[in-house]
Amino acid sequence: MSRRRKDPLRPLTADERQELTRLSRSLSAPAAHVERARALLAIAEGASYTAAAHQVGRRHNETISAWVSRFNRDGLAAVRPGHGGGPRIRYGADAQQRILA
Repeated sequence: MSRRRKDPLRPLTADERQELTRLSRSLSAPAAHVERARALLAIAEGASYTAAAHQVGRRHNETISAWVSRFNRDGLAAVRPGHGGGPRIRYGADAQQRILA
């Protein structure tokens, strides 16, 4: 028997479902976006976190759980991965142009 999910996926709006479906079928979108969209759609259709993780090639359901929590909080913006590590960018676009000039 599986444990109760702490933060289950909220119901998707029609626009969110349409955008996730479009993104999950895309051949030109970044792979990370497609992977997240496919996992979120699987969860919305009733799959377990573990099944959704295996469907998109992840080993652990904790990753899927984090994606669901972020989707509940941020909506479709959660499909785009966040900052991947390393130092934060310190300069804006005009400051970079000034430095490079």
